[in-house]
Amino acid sequence: MAIASAETGGRVAAGAAARGATRAVRIWLYALAALVVVMVGIGGATRLTGSGLSITEWKPVTGAVPPLSDAGWQAEFEKYRASSQYQNLNRGMELPEFKTIYWWEWSHRQLGRLIGIAFFVPLLAFWWKGALTRRVALALLGIGILGGLQAAVGWIMVASGLQPGMVAVAPIKLMLHLLLASLILVLLVWVAAGLRVRRPDGQAAQAFGPAIIFLGFVLLQIALGGLVAGSRAGLTYNTWPLMDGRFIPPVEALLSATPVFENFVDNPLTVQFQHRMVAYLLVLFAIWHAWSLRRTAPGSAAARSATGLALMSLAQMALGIVTLLLVVPLWAGLAHQLFAMAILVMATVHARLSLPAAAARPVATPAPVPAGALR
Repeated sequence: MAIASAETGGRVAAGAAARGATRAVRIWLYALAALVVVMVGIGGATRLTGSGLSITEWKPVTGAVPPLSDAGWQAEFEKYRASSQYQNLNRGMELPEFKTIYWWEWSHRQLGRLIGIAFFVPLLAFWWKGALTRRVALALLGIGILGGLQAAVGWIMVASGLQPGMVAVAPIKLMLHLLLASLILVLLVWVAAGLRVRRPDGQAAQAFGPAIIFLGFVLLQIALGGLVAGSRAGLTYNTWPLMDGRFIPPVEALLSATPVFENFVDNPLTVQFQHRMVAYLLVLFAIWHAWSLRRTAPGSAAARSATGLALMSLAQMALGIVTLLLVVPLWAGLAHQLFAMAILVMATVHARLSLPAAAARPVATPAPVPAGALR
């Protein structure tokens, strides 16, 4: 009897320890997601202040140390003065002004290094302690690879703006940079939400299909917002709901550039128009999704989260209109970008927790293993 009681107590203790480890992993992933959101915010500030081309070299290790002397600052400034952005936009800029834009870009890159450390060091520690199932570990390794790709795309983006004659980065490369960051955020939150103990909710399953569609809508709209930012389309056609006196601009103006594809990534009129139209579709879909769930699954958690998403989408559209009418001041541009990340996080959680039980393989609690036994 005593032996059985001891065995039961041991299993309970082991289960509690495993649940504690899973909770620690979940907290770590949400902390990483928060860092990614901060990274997106600093990236937005870097873009809005025109700071992205202030550091003209990519030095993943030694670049972590900023200039430490007057001579070092002058050397960095001379490199920037050789760029087309300085020659065409910022000619006459003094060293104190250069330091301001330099610190924005340096902070952006430094936070990227911090995220890399905050990802891989705990990942190895959790893996070493056996706190990760094989499936979760592989998912996290995939996210790590995406993070490395994101860093490479970031430098490719900056390099595109340092080409002779260029005064800004290529819009499509800025869009890819932002979209990759958004995908990393989605995956971090998706894995973290999957580690949560779920209560059975038969009403949630019907929300999954529309929830995934809405998540795709949000990612598409963020990508289009990246094109708006890259082509500086928010600085033109600053009226609403009409653009240059029309709700739908003339086709010949929308497709004025050649080849035709260029219009969808670099024509300010077309880029802003498609961002507006997808915003309307996104809001209408969010309202329909919330109404549908409140009618078919009243009182469910899925209905409540869908309603929250609909309200957030309406608020985001209003914020976007204000940003446009005010010609993109720094505070409004940053608020619009960060609120998009908040919607993306909530949409991800909504979709993940709506995953049908049959499709959502339960996250197995890893069995305790001796320290050092990598799984």
